[in-house]
Amino acid sequence: MTNKKPLASAHGRDFLRIKDFSPSEVRSLLDLARKLKSEQKSATPHPILQGKSLAMVLEKPSSRTRISFEVGMFQLGGNALIVNPSEIKMGERETIADVARTLSRYVDGVMIRANHHWTIEEFAEAATVPVINGLSDHHHPCQALADLLTVEEHKGDLAKATICYVGDGNNVCNSLIEICSVLGVKIVVSCPDGYDPLLRESSPFVEFIRDPFEAVKQADVVYTDVWISMGQESFSARKLDQFLNYSVTENLMSRARPRAIFMHCLPAHRGLEVSGEVIDGPNSVVFDQAENRLHTQKAVLATLL
Repeated sequence: MTNKKPLASAHGRDFLRIKDFSPSEVRSLLDLARKLKSEQKSATPHPILQGKSLAMVLEKPSSRTRISFEVGMFQLGGNALIVNPSEIKMGERETIADVARTLSRYVDGVMIRANHHWTIEEFAEAATVPVINGLSDHHHPCQALADLLTVEEHKGDLAKATICYVGDGNNVCNSLIEICSVLGVKIVVSCPDGYDPLLRESSPFVEFIRDPFEAVKQADVVYTDVWISMGQESFSARKLDQFLNYSVTENLMSRARPRAIFMHCLPAHRGLEVSGEVIDGPNSVVFDQAENRLHTQKAVLATLL
């Protein structure tokens, strides 16, 4: 299913994955995020969504996603409300389409953090207001926007930066690949055999290198995520053995370019995918990255709603 809603349609446009947007549109979102961040830091009000409401459907636990969207809507002059999935039982008590049609009559937009990407696609197909993917098993576009804003803030020209993603080829990795392909940013992906991302498309900006120590050699940014994602805990014992060489340690960081920064979308498991010395060290920008979820999501909200 493809997101076909045009940017200027009467009911808005969805944000389900990065590739639904053109390079100029993604660039505009980053530029708007920088502007809104600057205004927020200077205490300049920007209530551009006054009177607007956002429903947040959270099938998965959330801290950064929920809080940043809720605070973001408040700072934009609007309102956000949590729709408890245990109450609406979407897909059980009511069809996904019926929930989408109903919520569309009450709110101006919906953010969904879902177990399955097809849930968000089916919801968006029936909704008549913009739908935002707050996370699915295949994509995490809001995270990718915050990531690239963070890289730009710390490394300058994105076209001159190389990102190396080390670890599990999960939803975060998929969206990083997409946004780098769209914006023309070099990304090297290093995953254990059998754990490659879904997106292995041919692109001059994407390279796959199995050996993590080889992969980080040209990296200005070293990025990792948890090895065991929510809902995959039963695979932990078998999986951990295959990932031991992919831990981002000081030794691995030393193979990257001088002054390479470390990124992680959080929450992190110190001693597994990253050592405490790296994530708590001077080159870690993980909390800048977490903060930027607020600013980039405000840009998405302001653009779509």
